Amino acid sequence: MTTAQEDRTSEELRALAEQAGRELENASALEILQWAVDTFGRRFCVTSSMEDAVVAHLASRVMKGVDVVFLDTGYHFPETIGTRDAVEAVMDVNVITLTPRRSVAEQDAAYGPKLHDRDPDLCCRLRKVQPLEEGLEDYQAWATGLRRDESPTRAGTPVVGWDAKRQKVKIAPIARWTQDDVDAYVAEHGVLTNPLLLDGYASVGCAPCTRRVLAGEDARAGRWAGRAKTECGLHE
Repeated sequence: MTTAQEDRTSEELRALAEQAGRELENASALEILQWAVDTFGRRFCVTSSMEDAVVAHLASRVMKGVDVVFLDTGYHFPETIGTRDAVEAVMDVNVITLTPRRSVAEQDAAYGPKLHDRDPDLCCRLRKVQPLEEGLEDYQAWATGLRRDESPTRAGTPVVGWDAKRQKVKIAPIARWTQDDVDAYVAEHGVLTNPLLLDGYASVGCAPCTRRVLAGEDARAGRWAGRAKTECGLHE
C-alpha cells in the first residue's frame, strides 16, 4: 500500500481522486476527511477564507494540528482577519497565512490604484491564485468549503476531484451539505463564524468586491456584483 508520505506522480494522484470521487460520493464529511488524512498525511491541508471555520473544525477532529491555509489578500474586512486570529487561538489547527508577492501599495504603483475595479480577474490572479499555487506546492491534496447549493457554477462540485491546474487532489467534504446543515453544525459545535454573516453578507470575500445580498439572491450574488465574474479563479 502506498504510504501517506510517498511521492506520487500526477497520474497516480488523478487516479486516486477519480476513484475516491466515486466511492465517497455518499460518505459523511468526516469519512471523506479521514480518507484524505489516511491517504496524504501531512501533505494534506485545508484552505479557508475565514467565512467560517466549519471545514477546519471538521478536519481538526480527524487530524490534530492540521494545516489551515488562509490567503491574506490585503483587502480583507477587519472581521475576516479577526476570525482568522480567533481560529488560530482557540482551535487545534496550524494556521498558515499566505500573502501576495506585492503589497497593495506596490501593486498600485505597478498597475495603478483600484485594480480590482478595472481588472478584477488580474487582481484575483495576483492576490489569490498565484499565492495559493505557491503555497500549495508541498501538498498533494487540499480541502475547501465549496458546496453545491451555493450557486449554479458550483452545482457539480465533486466531494473528491482532480485539480488539473495545480495537479493536486481537491477535496470538498461538505459539497453535499446545505446552508441548514452548515448552520446546524455551527450551532452544535460552537464553530467560529465571520461576524459579517450576521450583517447581511452570505459570502465574504475582499471588501472592495463584496456586498450584502438581497432577498432571494443566491449566496454568491454579493461577490463582484454587477459583473459577469462569479469566481476568483481558485476554483475554476
